[in-house]
Amino acid sequence: MAQKQVSAQKQQELQVQYQNYKNNLQQLAQKIGEVESEAEEHKLVLEQLAPLPQDRKCFRLISGVLVERTIKDISPTLKATSENLKTVLEDLLKQYKKQQDEMEKWKKKNNVQVVQQ
Repeated sequence: MAQKQVSAQKQQELQVQYQNYKNNLQQLAQKIGEVESEAEEHKLVLEQLAPLPQDRKCFRLISGVLVERTIKDISPTLKATSENLKTVLEDLLKQYKKQQDEMEKWKKKNNVQVVQQ
């Protein structure tokens, strides 16, 4: 009886740990999606602005305030932000892969077999 209780408790702990791993992976995947879409937006804006005259006025939303600038003023900022987003995306992908590998090692170590994913 005591063996079954310990086994049930161990099984419950393993389920909680597994769920934590899955939640962390899901959160990272969601964040990766958000950063990818934002990087794509920046890329599209830069492509649209490229053929236009540099002294043409454009508008940018900064913290809820619409600001008037010229393309010459905005382009460097957009390019820098786009590069930063690429770096963040690479870091998030590395984190995701590391977390996934860690979860696989944990599953092998604890002999965990997933019935339903």
